[in-house]
Amino acid sequence: MVLELSRNAYDVLWTEAEQQFKPITSVDGLETIYKVPPQLGKGYNRCIALQPGVELCIVDRTYQDVAIYIPENQHPVQFMVYLSGVADSGDFLYQDANWGYVGGSGIQSPVRTFLPGGQHQLGVNVHMQPHLLAQFFGTSDSELQSTIETLVPGNDRPQQVFSPTTTGDMRTVVQQIINCPFSGVTKRLYLQGKVFELMALQLSGLTAPIHQNRALKPETVARVQQAAAILRSHLESPTDQTTLARQVGVSDRTLRRGFKQLFGTTVLGYLIEQRLLHAERLLRDTSLSVTEVVHCCGYSNQGHFAATFKRRFGITPKQCTMGCKGVN
Repeated sequence: MVLELSRNAYDVLWTEAEQQFKPITSVDGLETIYKVPPQLGKGYNRCIALQPGVELCIVDRTYQDVAIYIPENQHPVQFMVYLSGVADSGDFLYQDANWGYVGGSGIQSPVRTFLPGGQHQLGVNVHMQPHLLAQFFGTSDSELQSTIETLVPGNDRPQQVFSPTTTGDMRTVVQQIINCPFSGVTKRLYLQGKVFELMALQLSGLTAPIHQNRALKPETVARVQQAAAILRSHLESPTDQTTLARQVGVSDRTLRRGFKQLFGTTVLGYLIEQRLLHAERLLRDTSLSVTEVVHCCGYSNQGHFAATFKRRFGITPKQCTMGCKGVN
């Protein structure tokens, strides 16, 4: 079962965990270590203020199946690279060990992020105030200038999001950040240098040309269709995306590309749509209660299910059981 949480509820769990498990400060006073709330999984976040306006967080955690609904918000500049683990935000972003994340400042639209259970999420997350990006990387003749201007469009403009390929050089820098051998002032200087090196590598990756998707091979189409059938047959407890790709014999990237081309959505988007369609059939054609249908379709929060159902069909689940017409 997926634990469905609003961003506020997610933050409350972290606040409660801080009260139950007091954050630990490293000997040199630079790091604050936060234990993952037991309701979410296990592990920790290591947070370090490198300098005013730049914060580094090292994540080393394993969640259960968790989905977080993040409302529209004012977003800083953000850089992320994972060595392992997955964060699936549908059409907004998919991140794993092969694909990183660079998010510009501005207004981030509402997004649902799914963190599949049982996967060790290890990597780094850097937040930076927008004005510092141009200060550190931008000059009038810089080849990155247009990229920086795209990432910092102004606080009232929509945020721009990129998913650069994670290279071997990036992985090496992330490992060096995680396993920093120094302490005190030397540690801060070392981490500052490594974080800026990682940012530079990701920014340079954004300037590479984007290739259009090639047509899928017939055998790939068949494998993607097989994956879709597996999802439809396990709506209550679906296989995670990485396992699903391996099960049908394709890579994660090919599976994502295949779902986008064949169904016009992500793997997660397809799963949600099939769950809702199945729920509608159960509500109309069986005597199951709304609560029973919620569990049959893999939802853990009845209120979230009702809101999602109404957005999709224009009626509530209760109205559906009464025979009201919805939107196809």
